[in-house]
Amino acid sequence: MNEVYEFLKKCGTYYLATVDGDRPRVRPFGTVHVFDGKLEIQTGKKKSVFREIVKNPKVEITAFDGGRWIRLSGELFEDDRREARAAMLDAYPELRRMYDEDDGNTVVLAFGSAEASFFSFTEPPRTVKF
Repeated sequence: MNEVYEFLKKCGTYYLATVDGDRPRVRPFGTVHVFDGKLEIQTGKKKSVFREIVKNPKVEITAFDGGRWIRLSGELFEDDRREARAAMLDAYPELRRMYDEDDGNTVVLAFGSAEASFFSFTEPPRTVKF
């Protein structure tokens, strides 16, 4: 899990795929944090991406660093603890202009179980599970 976290942090932007009815939706994201042993991301409850995840928690993330890329698949669940929201916002203080751990909108989503595959043009694929 730490290797996945470090890769996503290095990339800065990753792309989160969800399902909206029968249509795929892909969006750029940037928040990733490890809290209490879980890999977590953040969004707002008012956003359609959150509603899509509630309906179908199966997601996929991809990111590319110029020579390697990752595909991370798993299911997300809400970590509704105030401490998780505060830790995420402390890790990304620039988000505090739009979010607060007590605003009723900030949501932290944790991967329950996940599988990450690392790829490159010069090495064989490698998969880790956590």
